Amino acid sequence: MATVASKCPSAAAARAARPTRALRARVQCRAQAGAGEQVRVAVLGASGYTGEEVVRLLALHPNFKVTTLTGDRQAGKPFSEVFPHLLTARDVPPLIKIEDVAWDNVDAVFCCLPHATTQETLASLPTHVKVVDLSADFRLRNVDTYAEWYGGEHKAPELQKEAVYGLTELHREAVKKARVVANPGCYPTSVQLPLVPLLAAGLISHEDIIIDAKSGVSGAGRSAKQNLIYSEVTEGINAYSVTRHRHMPEIEQGLADACGKDVRVSFTPHLMPMTRGMESACYVKLANGATAADLRKHLQEQYQDETFVHVLPAGQVPQTHHVRGSNHCLIGVFEDRIPGRAIVLAVIDNLVKGASGQAVQSMNIHFLLMLYLFRLIFRRSD
Repeated sequence: MATVASKCPSAAAARAARPTRALRARVQCRAQAGAGEQVRVAVLGASGYTGEEVVRLLALHPNFKVTTLTGDRQAGKPFSEVFPHLLTARDVPPLIKIEDVAWDNVDAVFCCLPHATTQETLASLPTHVKVVDLSADFRLRNVDTYAEWYGGEHKAPELQKEAVYGLTELHREAVKKARVVANPGCYPTSVQLPLVPLLAAGLISHEDIIIDAKSGVSGAGRSAKQNLIYSEVTEGINAYSVTRHRHMPEIEQGLADACGKDVRVSFTPHLMPMTRGMESACYVKLANGATAADLRKHLQEQYQDETFVHVLPAGQVPQTHHVRGSNHCLIGVFEDRIPGRAIVLAVIDNLVKGASGQAVQSMNIHFLLMLYLFRLIFRRSD
């Protein structure tokens, strides 16, 4: 069973943060009963795969309690009826419709609704609620870019300005302070974790980046679609959304932020006959005399203190089997046969590190920091 955790800040770091009176009040409302008090969580869209994974992870989490589950088409059903295999998630409420949620019983929301359906929903939530949105609706900072790739006008542009991109290992400080976190997509996670540090360090060129990516079928969601039924998927693979996959602008946004230049990648995703798992093979041009060994060393230094990102020794190939059901990302770096180029491989579980596990990481960072600060504040006042 996967576990999701974040490192606790030092006392010095906590003092430097100088928590405000508003922060103290927010912390006190959840922590005044002591260390055993839990953050009350609503999972919107709990009848889908990412919602299921959030509930699976939170069922074993000591600091969060699921108090609300929504699933409009499954409203009225016990969660155990929708997902009978989740034996660890028995102590959760039945599914209800979103309009029936009692928001005064909610501190935090995991929004697992489909793309293009979350903007108005999240804009209408009470401002005391912390949100991690697992859809693509708040990932792209430019609302015109969103409209171009997702085929509709952004319906909450003001909230978009507030949203923080939540690739945890790369944006931890911003996530700590954010009320609304846009959870990254699965492909962008598997690409940015290895490439962003390399671009930021000037070890690879921002030009001529080729990404050959493969995903399990669960990445397409739980809705019934002809191209995703067993007889259509099994015993074969196929590319899809060639040159037009919606994760392309998200990948390019993150890579451009890293190097300060416009980036355009060649990205082709493939559907694999497996339920879960993702591999991204990134073909890059070396820069400034760097070698594949330099890339590996830099990534090892970048992630040496991280819980979930691991850079493998030279010669070891990351495999999706090794991260199945977990929040880990494995990275391997290889010298290409073509001089001046390298191959960087990354594997994740598309439903965990590529979605729900990463969302729990972001919520951990926000609320566990608050609980820690609360204890420091009251310890000093005793």
